Amino acid sequence: MHLGPPVREAEILSAREFLHQHEFAPASDYFNRLARVQNRLEARSDDPWLPPVKRNYGGEAGGRWMQIQSAYDHVILSICYEGEFNLKRGRVKISHRFNQEGRSDFVELKFLRSLHACLDGALRKLLSLKDYRTLRKDWSVAEAFVLEVLPRELVFLYEDIFRCPKNELFAWLINIGHRVAGDLLKDLGARRVNGWLPWPNGKSDQLCLQAVLADEVALPILEKAAALESTVELRTPKSVVVRYAGKN
Repeated sequence: MHLGPPVREAEILSAREFLHQHEFAPASDYFNRLARVQNRLEARSDDPWLPPVKRNYGGEAGGRWMQIQSAYDHVILSICYEGEFNLKRGRVKISHRFNQEGRSDFVELKFLRSLHACLDGALRKLLSLKDYRTLRKDWSVAEAFVLEVLPRELVFLYEDIFRCPKNELFAWLINIGHRVAGDLLKDLGARRVNGWLPWPNGKSDQLCLQAVLADEVALPILEKAAALESTVELRTPKSVVVRYAGKN
């Protein structure tokens, strides 16, 4: 008896990808069992609709660890960066939350291994759209709050980041999320992702990255995010105006 969340197409795709990556024979009993589960799901297509559940995907794409969290009406795309500064090693996770129309809700940094050990595990909102939960989803211009003093660990993303004007710096932080979304979709289409490697923190509940292609929430959001690009106008040291346009 299955007591967990309902099994859907994304879970089936993830399991099949696992079998292929580990070179199970197509005629093996594992594939036969998977086919029987899929047939049962298709037979239940007239079941009452249930809201999409939260899903968690992880793996390696473009040479970096990546995590995607799909939840109801938004997606959080996270990437790990590491490097060295003043002979100290560090590692951070940058997370981009996208709404239903692919707009950025916030950009957040988590210190996985800070240059200052007392900050390990701490979170910092680098940029957060004002009232993003109630903001119109397809907004073109909106106000955002920004962190006045940015973490030194951002040099792991780009060594000369603090030489950039602040408006360009914040626009770049938003746009790397959109660019990564586009690059990920290309890699998924070409099957260039290593989708069954464990996430560094040892999570075991993650689906493979390839299964994102079957996620009815995440895929449309990532496609919309990949088509957008932002510019930023600095208002005060703690606030900016973000403008969106389609990519040229």
